Amino acid sequence: MLPRRHRNSGRQNVGARFASHRAWIRGHVCAVAGNDCGGNIECAHVEGSGTGGMGMKADDWATIPLCHAHHAERHRIGWRTFDRAHNLDALALAKSLAAKSPAIQRAAREAGYLPDETHS
Repeated sequence: MLPRRHRNSGRQNVGARFASHRAWIRGHVCAVAGNDCGGNIECAHVEGSGTGGMGMKADDWATIPLCHAHHAERHRIGWRTFDRAHNLDALALAKSLAAKSPAIQRAAREAGYLPDETHS
């Protein structure tokens, strides 16, 4: 009889998830080709953000918009090579987008990290 396969801990889905932020990211053009890209925009999670781990997806704030073809290329060649090939700093872009995201801003206000807009 074959040994039982190891089951993961399920921790890969514990990080901060923001469905509305992911939808907002998908509303942008591809970070690589801009309007010239002909594909559906996907949220590409950026490794190196310090929020992932072995077998764990990075938090949703660390996402950038990539078309399907560029997202697949990124997985095929890895982030460092992808960034160099396309003259891109994916982590800086993810941070910049997160700072402008309505969903992330709302979550930060609710957590007490930003002042409430109603009292301005």
